[in-house]
Amino acid sequence: GAEESTLMSYFSKNQIQALKPKITFSTLRDLQCPVLQSNELQGKPDESCSTEELFEWLGAVLSQVSLDNKSSSFLSTYCCPQPNIMVEKAFLCTITGFIIPEKIIQLLEQLCCYFGEPKLAYWLTLTVHGFADSPVSWRESEHGFHKGGENLYNFVIFRNLDYWLHMAVGTNDDCPP
Repeated sequence: GAEESTLMSYFSKNQIQALKPKITFSTLRDLQCPVLQSNELQGKPDESCSTEELFEWLGAVLSQVSLDNKSSSFLSTYCCPQPNIMVEKAFLCTITGFIIPEKIIQLLEQLCCYFGEPKLAYWLTLTVHGFADSPVSWRESEHGFHKGGENLYNFVIFRNLDYWLHMAVGTNDDCPP
């Protein structure tokens, strides 16, 4: 109605435009992946990795850190936690931009449908990073941007549709509900 046209004229007068999220796809080849068991959050030696080990590994993969544990001109190295398996192909889709919660729920539902047909994957993951300088964190509390800016959550979904949920917030932020 009239309110919408007034709002649109404000945006066009001030040269503000709507941007669509940027979507990129990549295939990771010969990727070492942790072995996970949905009912083993702490992991078991020689059987499965813990939630913390997976979360650290995901950070390395998403940051494109080399996982070969070879030292070069830097001081630290990283390798996939044990036990692990070599995966011939893994798919990574990254969506960058402002995404409303309803779209994230749709993505999560679509990922759960992936296991509706026989697939080779044992688990998959959806990671959502909030903007580091977001003015609001959980429960409408001010976000502790100047202290670190952590603001993310991660779902790990298993074939049997069990899931793990990791959440990370800054030290001055409220814990999620």
